[in-house]
Amino acid sequence: MKQDLARNATYTVDCEDNVHVVEFNPFDSGEVGSLLAYGGINYVVIASCRFQEEDTSVEGIEFKIIKTFHHGERVVAIAWSPETRCDALQPLLRFATAGGDKKIRIFTSDFQDKNEYKVIEGHSSYINDLVFCSLEGIEIASVGDDHTCRVWDHDGNQIAMFSLRSPGMSVAWHPEDTFKIMVAEKTGTIRFYDLATHQAILSLESVQMPLMSADWCLRNTLRIGAVAGNEWVIWEMPHSSYPQDSKPAHADRARMFRWSKCSENLFATTGYPGKMKSQLSIHHLAHPQPILIGTTPVGSGLSWHRRLPLCAVGGYRKLFFWLTEM
Repeated sequence: MKQDLARNATYTVDCEDNVHVVEFNPFDSGEVGSLLAYGGINYVVIASCRFQEEDTSVEGIEFKIIKTFHHGERVVAIAWSPETRCDALQPLLRFATAGGDKKIRIFTSDFQDKNEYKVIEGHSSYINDLVFCSLEGIEIASVGDDHTCRVWDHDGNQIAMFSLRSPGMSVAWHPEDTFKIMVAEKTGTIRFYDLATHQAILSLESVQMPLMSADWCLRNTLRIGAVAGNEWVIWEMPHSSYPQDSKPAHADRARMFRWSKCSENLFATTGYPGKMKSQLSIHHLAHPQPILIGTTPVGSGLSWHRRLPLCAVGGYRKLFFWLTEM
């Protein structure tokens, strides 16, 4: 008998509006529980969440909104700064967003009354992804439909620009390989750039197209994953520039790929909405089939918890959380 892999979300949280982007804080910022950012049409919400799997005093999920920031534009992407600290003498909250107006905004807060943001302009078309790319949180890399990857300093000055051959879909930075960034292009090429010399140093190629999303594995710096066409694709550097493994992920095109933060073999993919629903699939490299399948009403965004095998997806006025096994 075939095992039924379809599951409802383990936890859900109601939101006032549709959620387009969701990002767990990937850094240890001294918080109790985890910080989560999610964005919609013109706002960003910062929340704290704790789960019973990490704290036995919690029943299910404990979710608390800390701050809401007016954004003015649709939120396309959110990146957490490693500078964020909750347990410092002077607490600091810092994150960046990409907006539908082709601008980057850096938000800074003391978690209380001091709130400010800086606008960075330079991309000539839509920005698809961005990331803080230094341990000090003083540099940001962004990619967009203008066929560029741009690196900015904390004051908004452009310090590097890499010309791409197609739209930049994803950009990633690894805290254990701090002088490189990974840039994924829609035509299936993934390149690594040296942030010191501003030179391309390695490239990977996908057979499938279009490549819509890629991620650099936190637990294994040699492992890269992506979705291209309707497949997930895995590279094991430096064996070959071509994938070591790939499998169909969704019936139609796949949309997002994210590695788990706590396992080098666990990852999630999402598909494009069909019949007003989006599919989430959670995969393990030791299993030939997905280990969990979930659906959300017009789901958007995908992010893994820093310590738990739990991922979040945004949806229609809701956040959905799926817990799986390692």
